[in-house]
Amino acid sequence: MDLIGRLRKVFRNLPVDVLTRPAPSVDVLQLRGKEYLRRFFSPEGFTGVCALSSFIITILILFFLIQQSLPILQEMGYGQYALPLLSGLGYGDYAWILNNGNIVTGLINFVTGSTWYPKYLSFGILPLIAGTLVVVGGAMLIAVPIGIFSAIHLSEYCPLKIKNIIKPIIELLAGIPSVVYGFVGLIFLVPWLAGVFSLRSGQTALAGSIILSIMILPTIVTISEDAISAVPKEYKEASLALGATHFQTVWKVLLPAAISGITASIILAVGRALGETMAVLMVCGGVANMPPLSLQMFFTSVKPMTAAIAAEMGETAVGSVHYSALFGVGLVLFGITYLVNFIADLINSRFKKKFGRAR
Repeated sequence: MDLIGRLRKVFRNLPVDVLTRPAPSVDVLQLRGKEYLRRFFSPEGFTGVCALSSFIITILILFFLIQQSLPILQEMGYGQYALPLLSGLGYGDYAWILNNGNIVTGLINFVTGSTWYPKYLSFGILPLIAGTLVVVGGAMLIAVPIGIFSAIHLSEYCPLKIKNIIKPIIELLAGIPSVVYGFVGLIFLVPWLAGVFSLRSGQTALAGSIILSIMILPTIVTISEDAISAVPKEYKEASLALGATHFQTVWKVLLPAAISGITASIILAVGRALGETMAVLMVCGGVANMPPLSLQMFFTSVKPMTAAIAAEMGETAVGSVHYSALFGVGLVLFGITYLVNFIADLINSRFKKKFGRAR
C-alpha cells in the first residue's frame, strides 16, 4: 500500500495536460527527423562525428590488442620476475596477490623479463623495449637539433629562391618508402660503420638511429618552419624596434611564440620513429640483446619492438602463445606511444604558461 500511495502522490503532482497530451503527429515527427538530419550534416555535427569516430577506432584497437594479449598475460601470471621486484621495493608482504594466471602479475613479468627467446617459451620483452628506446632516443638526439636549426634557417635566413628549391626536396624525403632507407643503410651505412669503429657487424643501434633521424627530419623541418613562419610579423618588428638583434629575436621571440608547432613536430616525429619497422629491421641486427648503460649501447645489435613483430608474425602459428606474445608487444608499444604523447602535451602546456599563452 505504501508503494501505491507514493505512485498516487507522484501522478497527483503532475501537470494536468501530461496525461491528456496527445501523441506527436506524423508531421511533427517528420520535422524533428529533418531537424536531427540538418544538425547531423551541419559542419558542427559532421566534425563531431569524425572526432567521435577517431576516438571509437582507437578504443576498438586497444580492446583488440588487450583481447589478443590476454593468453600470454595469463600464461606469465607467476612470480618469476614480480616476486624479486616486490621484495626489492620493500613490498614482499604483498606477494599473496601473485596467484597463478594473475593478469597484473603477467604484465609485470612480460615487461620486466630480460630474455626474449620464443623457441624456449621465454617472452620477456625488456630487451625489445630497451632496443626501441635506444634507437628512437638516438634518432631524436640527431634529428631534433638539425631539424629545428634547419627550420630556423629556412624561415629567417634563407633567400626565398633557394628556400623554394630546398623545402620541396626536404618534403620529398618523407615520401620515400622505408624499405628503400633500410636498403641504402644496409648497403652503404652498415659497412661504413663497421669500418670506422672496427666492429664485427655494422648492424647496430647507431645505424638504426641514423636511418631513423633521416626519415623523421622532413616532419620536424616542415612543421617547425611552418610554425615559425606563422608567427605574426608584428612580434619580430617590435623586437627589432626595441634594439634586439636578429638572432635574439629568433631565440627570445619567434621560438617561444612557435613552441606549440615545434612541439607538435617533435611528437609526430617520435610517433613515426616508434612505429617504423622495415628500416630498423634491416639495419639494427635483429638480436634481442640488452644494451649496456654506456655509449656502447649504440654499438650493440638490438631488436626493436616493431622489428620483432614484423620478423616473427609471419612464421608464428595463429592462436599460439608466441602469437599472443607478439600482440602483447604491440599493446606495450601502444602504451609507450600514449605515454610519450601525454608527456609531450604536459611539456607543451608548461611552455604555453611560461610564455603567457595558456588559455
